[in-house]
Amino acid sequence: MKETYAVSTRQDCDATGVSRSTVQYRGRRPTQEPLRQRLRELAAARVSYGYRRLHVLLRREQWEINIKRVRRLYREESLALMRRTPKRRTPKRRRSAVARPGQALATRPNERWARDFVHDALATREPFRVLTVIDCYTRECLALVARRTFRGEDVAAVLSTVATTRPLPLVIQCDQGTEFTSLALDHWAYWNKLQLAFSRPATPGDNARCEAFNGSLRRECLSQGYFTSLDDAQQALNTWQTEYNNVRPHSSLGDRPPAHFGAEMVVTSTSSQRPKLHA
Repeated sequence: MKETYAVSTRQDCDATGVSRSTVQYRGRRPTQEPLRQRLRELAAARVSYGYRRLHVLLRREQWEINIKRVRRLYREESLALMRRTPKRRTPKRRRSAVARPGQALATRPNERWARDFVHDALATREPFRVLTVIDCYTRECLALVARRTFRGEDVAAVLSTVATTRPLPLVIQCDQGTEFTSLALDHWAYWNKLQLAFSRPATPGDNARCEAFNGSLRRECLSQGYFTSLDDAQQALNTWQTEYNNVRPHSSLGDRPPAHFGAEMVVTSTSSQRPKLHA
């Protein structure tokens, strides 16, 4: 109205019935630039983290803020993650009438492990595979090994290396890949008195813990850049494994890192004591 009729602010407010103090009010909220700067730095270093995980990291750094403020600044700084939406909706599949057999849940550390493979390629387009091993109870990543090919003997060697620092589990969950169903790995499991629990064919949900971990691995590590060699990929995997176990907040563990959660768990059952490892 002021520009249209060339009137003063007083005349404009008198005509519209609006208080001049409302029109002339200027917000006094601080810009919170130090917090914004730190939020941008964390988001740049961990591009796959949402505002919830960033809030946990800020709280660890003694920022006295609630999650609502982090969410507001996260949106104002345009840090929200872009999700790809499919062009068309996939049809719902019919569910089988047969009841799905329940998977036993781990109740303590080193009771049930899960393993799987993740496929990727180097900058030269040479494919390689990553063997992932996790503890289903503490969610700790026990092994991340990159190689071009794996045999049953190679998988057994990796598990034997992990067993030098912690007891072997009672059960290892895995799919029915040839590396896991090989005779060499079957002999290794027999001599070490543990059970191999195979997922049903075409049912990755039977190994849901490892599938979820593989998604985080690909999103936060493998998809963040190119690897020039296997050594370069292995170095990046080792760095990410350390951060995942000791820094990255895990929502199902009360936003605690898996290694910290595992350290708080005291194994009191004598059944967790495994016999001596056979090579």
